Amino acid sequence: MLKKELFGICPYVTSQKVLTGKWSIYILYLLSKGPIRFNELQRNMPEEITHTTLSRQLKTLEKEGLILRMEYSQIPPKVEYTLSGIGVKFQKVLDALGEWGEEYIEYIKLSENKP
Repeated sequence: MLKKELFGICPYVTSQKVLTGKWSIYILYLLSKGPIRFNELQRNMPEEITHTTLSRQLKTLEKEGLILRMEYSQIPPKVEYTLSGIGVKFQKVLDALGEWGEEYIEYIKLSENKP
């Protein structure tokens, strides 16, 4: 029996497939603060990320429609990344994840202090 493709049907499977990649949620979080250039984005990542990995992740998020790549014709060339309209709507999810993350950090701290 063939399994049914749930992308575009199930909101959880669709979300999971769109947000693939180790850094996608954190990149969206950084972009939620406003437009940012590539090197600044790379410097703000929590750990070392290669140019290639970040570039690949940004291309994927752009392909999925969550971010926009704005190229300015000037010398030296300037490229900024920003959230798209549907990317901005992800802000509610980021806020909820941040709140849950804080609660989970407290849970971890409490669990470590138990005998």
